[in-house]
Amino acid sequence: MKASAGDRLIVEGTYGGDVRKEGLIIQVEHADGSPPYLVRWLEDGHESLVYPGPDARIVAAAR
Repeated sequence: MKASAGDRLIVEGTYGGDVRKEGLIIQVEHADGSPPYLVRWLEDGHESLVYPGPDARIVAAAR
C-alpha cells in the first residue's frame, strides 16, 4: 500500500455492526509512501497514526 499526503484512507467495517471510516492522510512517514500514516478522521476530526490492515484502501487525491 502506497499513499501521499492528501489521499483518503477508507476502512471498511468487517463485522456486522462496524461502520465504514474515512480519513484524510495528513502525513506519510516514509518517502516511498508506505505506512504508517497520520490520518485525520472525518467523522470527528481526531488524528491517529495508522498501519492499515486488509480492510483498508487508499483513494488518491486529484493532483
